[in-house]
Amino acid sequence: MELVPRDQAEVAAVPPDTRAVRKTRRDELSAFLKSRRARITPGDVGLPVGSRRRTPGLRREEVAQLAGVGITWYTWLEQGRDINVSIQVLEAISRTLCLDGAERAHLYRLADVPTIPAPQFDEPVPEEIQVILDHLTPLPAVLLSGKYDVLAYNSAYAALCPGFLLGERNILRKVFLAPECCNPYAAQHEYLARMVGYLRAAYVKNLHDPVWTVFIDDLVAASPLFAEMWARNDVAFPVGRIKVIRNVVTGDIEMTMTSMSLPSIAGAWIQILTPVDENGWTRLRALLAMTAEQRRQPWLRHFADAHPEVG
Repeated sequence: MELVPRDQAEVAAVPPDTRAVRKTRRDELSAFLKSRRARITPGDVGLPVGSRRRTPGLRREEVAQLAGVGITWYTWLEQGRDINVSIQVLEAISRTLCLDGAERAHLYRLADVPTIPAPQFDEPVPEEIQVILDHLTPLPAVLLSGKYDVLAYNSAYAALCPGFLLGERNILRKVFLAPECCNPYAAQHEYLARMVGYLRAAYVKNLHDPVWTVFIDDLVAASPLFAEMWARNDVAFPVGRIKVIRNVVTGDIEMTMTSMSLPSIAGAWIQILTPVDENGWTRLRALLAMTAEQRRQPWLRHFADAHPEVG
């Protein structure tokens, strides 16, 4: 065993100098902002190109102007000075520098802001992800955001859970606000509680995001069950569970839900549903063998009988 002098051992036990770590982060922030600014031409953002530009890309004053922040403040930020940065300003700079999701998250970390606002998913899901979902058929598969927005899905999922794809595509709103007869997760309070626990674990990463705040406040006001579960302060991760999926066409199908994270889209994850037995496989295959019209008719009859006010 190698002996270490006591004074060296004490030094080794001391955590790294937080000031040094902070300075390193600020230096990285400075280099990152300069590199992102250099790759954008004035023409990219609608500014006159001009003939006398000594630096590539945009000037600092141009970034400040487009982002709506002071030139002195932006200069200090790019120089890596130890200043406080608001989420609103970082969002404006992200838009001005045309940062993608990964770059935006990187900017927030370098600026020492722990909360990264949830992506809005205004752009289509990458084609390769949709290809993966499609090739998982006949297994129903769906791509979800951290707050259970449906971002993409395959045809098997559309056949099994059509209610999740009507109107606002958010699973939590549907399972907590839909009538029990139309709820694929009806009377499965343990599973709903785990969903709320996962939502809270994801919410911690988005504490100051108004989109998340409004979403949760609306659910608390609209659903006493969600409000009760949210008040527990439980946290959970989306792990595999055997759950009963209710479908008007096939009846109940027991399925295992397998969750897989997707680092390429911040906060997103894929959920795959697999029948637990041959009976479930038989029902799923029969459902997928039907035409869209054949699957639609039982739902229309159900709504005519149970919800005539809708029709």
